Amino acid sequence: MEIQDTTNVEPNNIENDEQVHKSTEKPQRITACLVNAAFFGALGSSYLYGYSLSVVNAPSLFIKTFYNKTWQERYGEPIRADMVTTLWSITVSIFAIGGLLGALCVTLLMKVLGRKGTLLLNNSFAMISALLLALGEKAGSFEMLIIGRFIMGVDSGISLSALPMYLGEIAPRQVRGFIGQFNSILICLGVFTGQVLGLPELLGQEARWNFLFAFQALPALLQLCVLPFLPESPRFLLMERRDEAGAEKAFRDFLGKEDVSKELEEVHAESRAQNTMRMASITELLLNPAVRWQVVTVVVTMACYQLCGLNAIWYYTNGILRDSGFAENVIPYVVLSTGAVETLAAIVSGLVIERVGRRPLLLFGFTAMAFFFGLLTVFLNFQHQYLWMPYLSFICILGVIASFCSGPGGIPFVLTGELFEQSYRPAAFMIAGVVNWLSNFAVGLVFPFMQEALQTNAFLVFMVVCVLGAVYLHFILPETKNRTFLDISQSFAKINKVPLPDKEMENVLAVKPRSKQVEANGKVLHFEVESSF
Repeated sequence: MEIQDTTNVEPNNIENDEQVHKSTEKPQRITACLVNAAFFGALGSSYLYGYSLSVVNAPSLFIKTFYNKTWQERYGEPIRADMVTTLWSITVSIFAIGGLLGALCVTLLMKVLGRKGTLLLNNSFAMISALLLALGEKAGSFEMLIIGRFIMGVDSGISLSALPMYLGEIAPRQVRGFIGQFNSILICLGVFTGQVLGLPELLGQEARWNFLFAFQALPALLQLCVLPFLPESPRFLLMERRDEAGAEKAFRDFLGKEDVSKELEEVHAESRAQNTMRMASITELLLNPAVRWQVVTVVVTMACYQLCGLNAIWYYTNGILRDSGFAENVIPYVVLSTGAVETLAAIVSGLVIERVGRRPLLLFGFTAMAFFFGLLTVFLNFQHQYLWMPYLSFICILGVIASFCSGPGGIPFVLTGELFEQSYRPAAFMIAGVVNWLSNFAVGLVFPFMQEALQTNAFLVFMVVCVLGAVYLHFILPETKNRTFLDISQSFAKINKVPLPDKEMENVLAVKPRSKQVEANGKVLHFEVESSF
């Protein structure tokens, strides 16, 4: 092994050496254990979130009829129209309130149970919710439906924080984006499944709608059967539980190789650089100037994720299809194309993210959404003057959906895990979750009034949000592809206006994923090794 004296090596030379090394780096092998952890972890988590978003659309009329029937049996008179609307609004919107509560609880759960343990416990919420929603009609209780939706929201709030953190910590840096996109892909697949099962030929009938909600228990049961046999996050085991033997075994399983000493050394190096094993609180994260712009970036991307207008697109789709001349009984099948495009775009994004990078996909996604929102506004204003104009509007809707899923639909969750080191990561995910669910609730609350006031011009508001998000990310966000967590943290040092590490800390940080240091004759010597993390 060739040993190189790096006592007086310039930083630029080190960066050049790193770039040369990355260009000759062997592709990371993706093991069955890693794929299984990503798929089954997402199946009982993000898949259920996506399914919960779309499953209430098909049976909405049947559920309102059930509310009316139950009210009449209890009080001997038909329910008022405004009360039906109120109960239905509560049933839909309480999902976001449950999500906010789940996001607030997730840090404590992960500290006590770990990443995998939190996901496993979360399945109990999904199954309780499925029982309440499926049996509410039999019991003659619309309260059971409302409580069931609330509990499903708690499940989603926990899973949308715990799952991205788990995926980010088990994946080698060369495929961290690809593995992280399982979260987005399974969300889209869940939405599509809800649309398919809601068709009248399947479960979208008055006699079968409760089975739509009973289906929620199946992914949770599958995750309970598989995930216990897969490893916990090795970074969590080593840095928070001090379980080096467990972390070593987890690394071996995920990477499919016996010698994982280099991966262990990288995690030790990050631990020494942080100089603490204690997890930071929300207050400490918000007040720490060294991570100020990382926090702002997560808040901006998560807010744009919800405020970019995709929820409004779902609201408009059926109306545009009716204006295009589609028969009412055909519209559910045409709407399936939106779910199919969403899923396909998420899969393509997952396949190219390690080649293209996070930053270009985010910039392209928000810019393309702004472009299609602008066109959609024009087409909607002229749709009654030309018979063919609604078809162009529908094409724009598909363009908005595909643009969203190409980057903004999944990468914000990946970034939240990448922008922070281990001690700050749980608090960062709590902040991201709170912003996500508050923005979700705000869209549901404000959009009906905004649509009433602005009509078709409401999409111009979302166009502005997308443009502002793209501009911010262009100037602030560095590329995180194939970089270690320490590298990413250091790239924010200048914008955060914090000093770079002193000489002693540089020696710690110099233990990169592919390097070790030894000391001989008073000189620091450097020799190359390679790490997957």
